[in-house]
Formats: sequence, structure tokens, C-alpha cells
Amino acid sequence: MPTESFVPVIESLLDTDLYKFTMWQAMLHRHPAAQAEYRFICRERPLHPLAELAPEIERQLDHLCTLRFRPEELSYLRGLRYIKSDFVDFLSLFHFQRHFIQVSTQGDALEIVARGPQVHVMAFEVFVLAIVNELYFRRYQTPDVLAEGRRRLQDKIALLRDFSREPARRFPLQISDFGLRRRFSRAWQEEVLRGLRQDVPQYVTGTSNVHLARTHDVTPVGTMAHEYLQSYQAFGKVRLRDFQRAALEDWVQEYRGDLGIALTDVVGMDAFLADFDLYFAKLFDGLRHDSGDPVAWGEQAIDHYRSLRVDPASKRFVFSDGLDLPRALGLYRHFADRVQPAFGIGTNLTNDLGPRPLNIVMKLFECNGMPTAKLPDSPGKVHCTDETFLAYLRQVFGRSV
Repeated sequence: MPTESFVPVIESLLDTDLYKFTMWQAMLHRHPAAQAEYRFICRERPLHPLAELAPEIERQLDHLCTLRFRPEELSYLRGLRYIKSDFVDFLSLFHFQRHFIQVSTQGDALEIVARGPQVHVMAFEVFVLAIVNELYFRRYQTPDVLAEGRRRLQDKIALLRDFSREPARRFPLQISDFGLRRRFSRAWQEEVLRGLRQDVPQYVTGTSNVHLARTHDVTPVGTMAHEYLQSYQAFGKVRLRDFQRAALEDWVQEYRGDLGIALTDVVGMDAFLADFDLYFAKLFDGLRHDSGDPVAWGEQAIDHYRSLRVDPASKRFVFSDGLDLPRALGLYRHFADRVQPAFGIGTNLTNDLGPRPLNIVMKLFECNGMPTAKLPDSPGKVHCTDETFLAYLRQVFGRSV
């Protein structure tokens, strides 16, 4: 049991990204028996060894596994029209199983592996990342750092107020907070969202954090992530070449017109568009960019829609790759008269206080005993430990890198 000095990082199971729920529901309905393995990765050497956090991470995970969805939280989920009643019934019984996740160290490096039934381990990801971040940054939670964070937040608000004086474009600016997984702290994410919603609510319209969406009456935002499509690489019912089509088809059947933003970069934009035919172009509301040059990506998507005789202006383009406000505004100015742009900004909103943010992820590496891979348009984001499978995936989709 937690001691008096224990301060939990996670106090609500809604304190996670919306797309964890939407993927979770799809997997529960389509592939409930799938087995999966997720691994924690730090992409850059941190200033302080993450291994030092291991004992406290263990305690935080012990606490996480005691949490349950509260009745009012389940009622909120039930009120989202794309969340089905049987999934909420499942969540009413759900709790994390501690034996499905292990923490260890290798020298200064931290290793965290979640392994077990996918519908029981896939939701660990965001909680693990939030726990590691908050524990790491507790050393920086000083008045000076917080004051600097508030100064930078006011600069962002001022930038958006200056933007409001620009001539209006065809489609409005819409920004969502995507910063849960790399936030400085739970309290800081809430302070940032509250400040933005108070001062520039016309631009900051949503958050991926379901708990904050509920408590602040903000639209929860999110559809699918890489793990959803990657899982279909291992299901075996279709050829590897057809895994994206199978994943997109199941999504369409699950949500019947809701949550219609497709992620494009699991094996790169070229391979995605080869599968994204007129059928999918009409059924999905738009696309999400998460790697590669965003301008080139957007122009390629516009050309693809036009080649299918689909009006690009009827589609939403969501940009979410390492954005800050100046980059988002630049992309908005480039695209806003031709498509409906939206922006998910993460680290730069919720961990911009001076100390260098961590670059951490927790990714799917195996499903049903088979390797899976992420082969996006940014080489530094490739994730796979099986070089043979990675080479085969490149061959199948004609990728040289």
C-alpha cells in the first residue's frame, strides 16, 4: 500500500489519450484474443539516468493497478456516441494486472515491458510515459521553473492574439492539446489547458486527455495510432501487403462514419496512398501526418484526392509531428484555403518550461508472437527489433530505407 509520502502521478483511468479507448474498443470487438508486447524506449540520452526512477516507477505501477473506472467516468464514456455500451461494460470490470508489466534496468537505462493479452496491456502505454515524465521532472518543480513556464505560456497566448489580426482564411485555425504523454506534470498540463481555453478558446478547441476533456468541458480528440495498424501486420488473415487495407476496413465497420481520421505513416505515405483508394477516400474524413516533411505530405495528399476526383476542401488534415505554435501557424497559412487543417501540439505545450524534455515512447514490438514494425517517413522513428522482418517489410512495400 502507498505510504504517506507517496504522491500518485495517476489518479484517474480517464487520464489518458482518447485514441487509447478508440483502438481498445476496436481490438476488443475484432481481435479480443490477440497477445502483444510493448516496450519503453528513450530515443535520446537524458540529462539524468532514468534507471534511478525504477523503484518509484514500481510503486506508481502498483498504485495504477489499484485504480478502477468510477461510475461518473463510465457515464461520460457512455455519452460519447462512438463508444459502445458493451465496451463500457468491459471497462466497468477492468483493472490493470500488475504481472503483465515489468520494470528493470541496464546500467543507466530504464527498461519497461508490458506483455500479455492486448486488451489488457495496450492501455499501459500513456500511463507509463506520464509516470516516467512526472517522476523525472519532479526535481525541476521549483518556483523559478514554473515562472518560466508561465512566461512562455503567455508568449504563446500573445502569438495567437497577434494571429487573430491576420485576414481570415477559408477554414478556421483549430489546435488541440496532445501533450499528455510527455507532460511536465499532471497539474501543469491542466494549468496550460485552462490558460489557453480562458484566453484563446476560439483556437484551442480540444484535448487528447479524456479526463481533462471531461472536467473542463472540452472536446476529446483522437482516432488511431500506429499500434492499431501495426497489429494487423501479425494477424495473418490477410497478406502482409494488405494489412493497411484490412485495418482501415475494420475501422470503418467499427465506427460507421465516426472517428474518420486515418494515420498515414506506418509504412510511409507512398505505401499508404497506394491502399487509400476511392472507397476509403470517401469513407474517411481526412488524414493525420506524423512523420516526414509536412508540406510535401499535405501537397501529396491534395494531389491524391484530386486524382480520385474528391474535393480536398472537404477533408481534414491533422498535423501532429513535433509541432510548436510557429510551425503550426506556418502550416495553417499554407493549407487553410485548400483543406481543413487541424493541429495537435504536444511537448511544446505541456513541457516547455526550460528543462530539456524527454524523448520517450512505448511502442508495440510483437503481436501474436510475430514482430511488428513502424517504418515511417522519418528514419529516426523506425521501430523494430527484428531486422529480417524489417527487411521483408521494406521489400513488400518498396521502401529502400
